[in-house]
Parts: sequence; structure tokens; C-alpha cells
Amino acid sequence: MSVRNLTKGSSLGDSIDKADTSEKRRTGLLKHDRLEEGTGLWIVPCESIHMFFMKFAIDVVYIDKKRRVRKAIRALAPWRVSMCLTAHSVLELPVGTIESSRTQPGDQLEFQTL
Repeated sequence: MSVRNLTKGSSLGDSIDKADTSEKRRTGLLKHDRLEEGTGLWIVPCESIHMFFMKFAIDVVYIDKKRRVRKAIRALAPWRVSMCLTAHSVLELPVGTIESSRTQPGDQLEFQTL
């Protein structure tokens, strides 16, 4: 799927996978060595993540049920934990995506199935 920041008129990715089952959420990005530009993982539902055993840093965008950004974290490093109790889902993206898309709390996102 693709994810756009409607507020800023920018793209967060055009090849975003969805983790919407218990198994997919549990595995997350653990099997990856890196994320290519334009890719990512949308974890639904989710209000916290851990970076245990991850091999690389990621940008993290917490989203509420109305698909508004609640929190944006740049370059979350391996072996860290992050949460946002007002979030309903999380986007895990390559480092630099938040900066290049100018995404910040309050922005409205749009998800489109390709």
C-alpha cells in the first residue's frame, strides 16, 4: 500500500506492508537487514514497539484511529523501546523518511491499497 501525508503533500512510502495478525506483528522487521526507501511496515493495532534484536535504526510514526500522526520518532536505535498510548497503529519506516516528508504530530495521513 502507499501512505501519503495529506497535510504536507508528501509521501511516506509506496510499498508499505501491513502487519495485522498476531504472527505478523510479532515478527515485524526482525527478519530484515535494512529498509529500502519507500518501504515500511504498518502495524495494526499497536501502541508500542521494541527494537530488541533489530539490526538497524528506523523512523517511527504513531497514528490514531483517524489516521492522524500522534508522535514521530527519528532514527530509533536497536535495543530501545517506544510507546504512545494514544496511538492505534505504528508505521516503521527507513531512517530519513520523517525528515524528507516533513511529517509531524497533527498531520493527516492517507493509506491506499495498490
